[in-house]
Amino acid sequence: MNILLLLVPISLVLLGIAIASFVWAVRRGQFDDLDTPAIDILREDPLPAPIRDPTEAKDAD
Repeated sequence: MNILLLLVPISLVLLGIAIASFVWAVRRGQFDDLDTPAIDILREDPLPAPIRDPTEAKDAD
């Protein structure tokens, strides 16, 4: 029974930390947009620009 005198305050402190971290995350906007990151993985990457030969630029001048 004496262990409850230690475990109850520890659990209350951990609960307070969990609530505080949740409130911090909500205020920082961590949960604002939940759909876009899931869609971003499906979006096609743009094609890279073709590599130009530096000697071609000299010939064009």
